Amino acid sequence: MSVYLVVFAGVLLMAVIGTPLSRALGLRMNAVDQPDPTRKVHKIATPRLGGVAIFLSTLIATLLLGGRYKLDQLSSILVGATLVSFLGLMDDRFTLGAGVKLLGQFLAVGLLIITGVQVGTFPTQAMNIAVTTIWMVGITNAMNLLDNMDGLSGGIAAIAAGHFALMCSFSGQYLVGALSVAVMAACIGFLIYNWNPATIFMGDSGSLFLGFMLGAIGIKLRFPQNVDFVTWMIPVLVLGVPIFDTTLVTISRLRRGLNPLTTPGKDHTSHRLTHPGLNRREAVLILYIVSFILGMVALFITQASVFESYLIGLAVLIAAIYALWHIEHPPFWPPPAP
Repeated sequence: MSVYLVVFAGVLLMAVIGTPLSRALGLRMNAVDQPDPTRKVHKIATPRLGGVAIFLSTLIATLLLGGRYKLDQLSSILVGATLVSFLGLMDDRFTLGAGVKLLGQFLAVGLLIITGVQVGTFPTQAMNIAVTTIWMVGITNAMNLLDNMDGLSGGIAAIAAGHFALMCSFSGQYLVGALSVAVMAACIGFLIYNWNPATIFMGDSGSLFLGFMLGAIGIKLRFPQNVDFVTWMIPVLVLGVPIFDTTLVTISRLRRGLNPLTTPGKDHTSHRLTHPGLNRREAVLILYIVSFILGMVALFITQASVFESYLIGLAVLIAAIYALWHIEHPPFWPPPAP
């Protein structure tokens, strides 16, 4: 536990100091997110290199602890996360095509698989590789899509990482837990400047990095007191908010005949919560609460029986399907006329 406290304090300090420096760098490089009333909610030009501070503070802390990890697996996680973050940084500055970023993500996942950081639930290696790839690419991009309102992606990532750290402490995975604490602290330090009204955005360099790190941590979680037939649900629940949001915008855009990968818009869960009259802070706080509740459900499942786990999983699935249907209708959608 003392390692957790040291990592948390050190990374938090680095993020608090580093984020204003990243803001200055963003302004100097002209990596600035311009307002766009058709698809964005911010009103003034805002630098978007906050992800640099998140990345560097997490990386430094992890390297300092690196001697305690399996070097090949740690290297694959850090190199893969660095690759997706770098491509996100290039996109923040120069605008890359989606295909380039996706190719980089597949390469990064390949590094994980080569070093054994992969799902091991299924009977064949081909199935495990396929599920690992879908999970990693899906979560990486889900966190990127979730970065659509001040404080949202960073806060959800902090809550998810906090739950992962708690689970690791229960199962004795203190090194994976320390990595989770580093991610959580970096996000909290960044949130000081990203809470509404934000003075800096994390950009793709931050959201893609967080998605990759959380996806890899989810794979590394071990629960010896339970069976794989149950524990696969745990990271899915902890990251339920970004998964739900990605599912929502994908289904909604397909229903409207739009490409879900290339069509930006104010049709995310957070945007829709403001339609009945909530302000942006309230919308973000509601999603924080949902993420926290899902994390607590996941904590229960770590100790639950197969029957209890699948009963709860079915209840969550039914609630999610209902929410998907309900939020596609008034007062949440379509958006009110200007």
